[in-house]
Amino acid sequence: MIDGLALGETTPGPLIMVVSFVAGAVAATLVTYFTFLPSFLFILAGGPLVESTHGNLKFTAPLTGITAAVVGMILNLAVFFAWHVFWPQGFEGRFDGISALIGLCDFWALFRYKVNVIPLILACGGAGLLLEFGKLWLARQGIVL
Repeated sequence: MIDGLALGETTPGPLIMVVSFVAGAVAATLVTYFTFLPSFLFILAGGPLVESTHGNLKFTAPLTGITAAVVGMILNLAVFFAWHVFWPQGFEGRFDGISALIGLCDFWALFRYKVNVIPLILACGGAGLLLEFGKLWLARQGIVL
């Protein structure tokens, strides 16, 4: 399930991605159809109405609160994923320093050098894969880290 959630967070529509990952093609098709159809109808019908509310405080103030709630939810997910990546066996297990180093390098490249997000995700994923393949190769050689 955590793999499905992680996959879902990389693209729009995490719920749809998790259902696709867990339930199969038929359920994924039905859920996708019935999830996106009302959204498209609301956008097409309500778009002009939303545009007319710009500058009206009684409409924009609640949206500010909703934006703050969404930022809080994203931060909560970031902490949840960090916890499961840095401590794969929980806090009782060992700290994964290699993952933390990749995360720090990612943070540094993103904020210091303004590297675009997609190449950065690909580079960090590639680094993680190389390190895991390196661990497997070392394990086959009889070297345990």
